[in-house]
Amino acid sequence: MKSDIEIAQAAEMKNIKEIASISGIDEKELELYGDYKAKLKPELWERIKKNKDGKLILVTAINPTPAGEGKTTTSIGLAMAMRRLGKKAMLAIREPSLGPCMGMKGGAAGGGYAQVMPMEDINLHFTGDLHAITTANNLLAAMIDNHIFHGNTLGIDPQRILWKRALDLNDRALREVVVGLGGKTQGVPREDGFNITVASEIMAILCLAENMTDIKRKLEKIIVAYNYTNQPVFARELKVVGALATLLKDAIKPNLVQTLEHTPVLIHGGPFANIAHGCNSVLATRYGLKLGDYLITEAGFGADLGAEKFFNIKCRVAKLKPAAVVLVATVRALKYNGGMDKEALPLPSTVFLKRGLPNLEKHIENLKRFGVPVVVAINVFPTDTHAELKMLEDAVKNLGAAYAVSRVWEKGGAGGEELARAVLETLEKKRTNFKFTYSETQHIKNKIEAIAQHIYGADKVSFSVKAQKQMEKLRQDKLDKLPICIAKTQYSLSDNPKLLGRPKGFTLAISELHISNGAGFIVAMAGDIMTMPGLPRVPAAEKIDVNEEGKISGLF
Repeated sequence: MKSDIEIAQAAEMKNIKEIASISGIDEKELELYGDYKAKLKPELWERIKKNKDGKLILVTAINPTPAGEGKTTTSIGLAMAMRRLGKKAMLAIREPSLGPCMGMKGGAAGGGYAQVMPMEDINLHFTGDLHAITTANNLLAAMIDNHIFHGNTLGIDPQRILWKRALDLNDRALREVVVGLGGKTQGVPREDGFNITVASEIMAILCLAENMTDIKRKLEKIIVAYNYTNQPVFARELKVVGALATLLKDAIKPNLVQTLEHTPVLIHGGPFANIAHGCNSVLATRYGLKLGDYLITEAGFGADLGAEKFFNIKCRVAKLKPAAVVLVATVRALKYNGGMDKEALPLPSTVFLKRGLPNLEKHIENLKRFGVPVVVAINVFPTDTHAELKMLEDAVKNLGAAYAVSRVWEKGGAGGEELARAVLETLEKKRTNFKFTYSETQHIKNKIEAIAQHIYGADKVSFSVKAQKQMEKLRQDKLDKLPICIAKTQYSLSDNPKLLGRPKGFTLAISELHISNGAGFIVAMAGDIMTMPGLPRVPAAEKIDVNEEGKISGLF
């Protein structure tokens, strides 16, 4: 079979104006980025905002292998399949980060015959949204150091600056750095560091904002540091909010593209779910709900991360009510959760598959706890055997969940029709009784314990001395009544990537808390989690090239 990029390059795209017309969007409501990409102007929202909302369908997954399990591919295939069945479906997904693209996982535009187009553009610089977020993040960082250099009238304590710089690449050497070296004219020497752009609070703000006014309101509330009297210093005090918003004026607009089968797709925002809240923008979701009868969207990594944050953060902030959730499960991910070495995953093994099935069981239990109907999508890989697929299907039946086999990677929308029918049948027969895991008014400790015990299955939670002090400080500053965003490994329900399957009897260790006051949540760091990833031994970047005609190879 052809590679993903070969399939993408052989596909014939329609002009984005035609895709817009399919979606009920007028040409004058587009801001064109060439023939195949466009941003949606605010005028469109003013026209459609009173339309009835379509049904919101979340796609999530079991705990993945390091290579990913096709959640984006399934989302794309499901949207195409719904269109094939005559349904007015829209798709809303996140923008890829250059970190994984040049690192381990490769691109994030789907795979096989379930991809979004133009694949190379989407995986690389696209419409510049992530660059705008990076620049805004770093302008704020520069303004902090500049303020200190020119007299520090706000009394910012250089040892208590919270705001880090950002870069949209994996670069472990930038996790801890020293800035301001070289003498008096070079700034004030201090320790600093970089986050990957998708972990920036500005990314979260863009994804959770309703409009430009809301973005400004959220930017104003960013806490960048503490002063010498132990009081928070806000971004608004640096008089930079207007400039930050100006840098984001185009990035705030959702991007319209298409699938291989010309289904309309909104791609906007790209926070990771292991270190951020892991969902596409509220704006793109709102547009999709008004433009379609069904909006398929995704949340990053396993349901313990992306789905939990989608429900408890995004749905809470935006007052969204999901109608159904699709849980992607694969034979190979379950074998990995059963302890099989990742290099051996292509080999058949019902033994390791059986050992890994409790992971699927836990995710189904968790999703049902939110009161949302569940459909399991069995995403088939070429190496899956009949015996393995039969064991997985029987297991899902025994767990009392609806399910369907998905072959969208191999067959595109046609391979997702069984899944689409299962989702439509579930929507018709079952109603959501959606509820959150916790109330944001609870104590921070109780909110973290609710997620750890109910979603992860932890026995208890331990808090470092640093985390306890931060918790008390947030309470004193009346910043504690916010949702929780736990940053932890995506490979395990616990904070230890080696505890696979359905671990029990473990303690979730919270090392520190970060306040994302502008975005409106508190980040709790669990285990050994990094907000700036590193490159693997053999980075994907080693295989990527471009010829004289501009044709790219090695991107996947």
